[in-house]
Amino acid sequence: MATENKKLHIAMLPWLAFGHILPYLELAKHIALKGHKISFISTPRNIDRLPKLPQNISPFIRFVKIPLQPVENLPKNAESTNDLPYDKVQYLKIAYDNMRDSIHHFLQTNKPDWIFFDFAAYWAGPIATELNISSAFFSIMIAAVLGFIGPVPVLMSGYGTLDELEILTASPKWVNFPTSVAFRLYEVLRMKDSFNGNMSEASDIYRFGASIKSCDVLLIRSCSEFEPEWLHLVEEIHRKPVFPVGQLSPLTIDNYDDESNGVWTGGSIKQWLDSQGKRSVIYVAFGSEAKPSQEELTEIAHGLELSGLPFFWVLRKQRGEFDTDLIELPKGFEEQTKERGVVCTGWAPQLKILSHDSVGGFLTHSGWSSVVEAISYEKALILLPFLSDQGLNARLLEEKKMAYSIPRDEREGTFTRDSVANSLSLVMLEEGGKVYRENAKNMRELFADKGKQEKYVENLMIYLQKHREIQKENGDNTQQRELA
Repeated sequence: MATENKKLHIAMLPWLAFGHILPYLELAKHIALKGHKISFISTPRNIDRLPKLPQNISPFIRFVKIPLQPVENLPKNAESTNDLPYDKVQYLKIAYDNMRDSIHHFLQTNKPDWIFFDFAAYWAGPIATELNISSAFFSIMIAAVLGFIGPVPVLMSGYGTLDELEILTASPKWVNFPTSVAFRLYEVLRMKDSFNGNMSEASDIYRFGASIKSCDVLLIRSCSEFEPEWLHLVEEIHRKPVFPVGQLSPLTIDNYDDESNGVWTGGSIKQWLDSQGKRSVIYVAFGSEAKPSQEELTEIAHGLELSGLPFFWVLRKQRGEFDTDLIELPKGFEEQTKERGVVCTGWAPQLKILSHDSVGGFLTHSGWSSVVEAISYEKALILLPFLSDQGLNARLLEEKKMAYSIPRDEREGTFTRDSVANSLSLVMLEEGGKVYRENAKNMRELFADKGKQEKYVENLMIYLQKHREIQKENGDNTQQRELA
């Protein structure tokens, strides 16, 4: 049988955040479409919250539920980052690290051909090596982020615990082409614990370094047409095979689930959007993890009011039931804007909202899944990054004239209601914002083209099959030599 026809068994181990779980699941769907078997590993509650799989691929994806062990300071039933306030996520990492024996047992028992693991599971690569399983670190972050943060020794040293914070606010020495991609000082200040460590056994940046060091292959959620120089740089830095897996737009597979359809048609969301003018509405949402401070929320609200634009705002007042720091809209805001705005504090079907003709722009935190979804539906982007890779995503989009960031104070990250209103008006209405509106349309084909996406997965699978055959042969030869 030809190598290309041999079907693989791939285990997937994403970090316990839906911003990670969902791109992993999207890649799993694409691979399953080609007849390969997936064991998708997460916790019971996270798996139960995933959207229903299309019938044609559900036989190929098996969900593996591994419960978390109790950890002090981690609330019971908190199984993902969006169940928790930011300061408690470190305890979720402790619980995740405690899964390693269960992961080892699963891999040893089921013997998959490959494991795709996330940055937090930096211990999965060595387990795979021990069991003669091929491993890939699948980064849901784009190549610009991996290229900027740099080589393994730098990552594992934590940038020398970042004595000089300004080091991350300029292009580093290993980036060998001109770019404006860098953190702002307030972004670095807000995520110092990612570099300096926390209550878990390793800092985030160390986990990245160790994950890249131990894997056989690097997979990146990107495409070579979008950031070729960054993909090349990542390959140069790490001296490992690097495969872009495409943007994983949810448009590439028929996405459906009963809950989404029920909320959409049964509630007033579709009805309200139907009543608005074409491309007139600004959609506002900051993902499952980014939560503005009370001061930031107040300025965003007043900025929306000042802009005069119709808006649909999905507002998350707390990060899970254990978050005691609730944020509230300014008094009277909803009453004053009720004629042209909707504030939704529950779950809302983002894809269906973005696909609606009345939505023209998206005020977003710059999380890459949200960016991909917006561009897939030709929506202009106004950016307000809060944490993690969001700032670097924003710089790259700005550099490519694909989005406009709300101006902020470089050190504090503060912004004003006027800057919010002016930014929204610029991108949605003014001649000066036409470039952002046009580029959102121009980039759609690159981000949402089904044929391009399938080609990336096809190329990846051919490589994975060949690599696995070679590794098995080498492993068998080693065993034979040892027996002799």
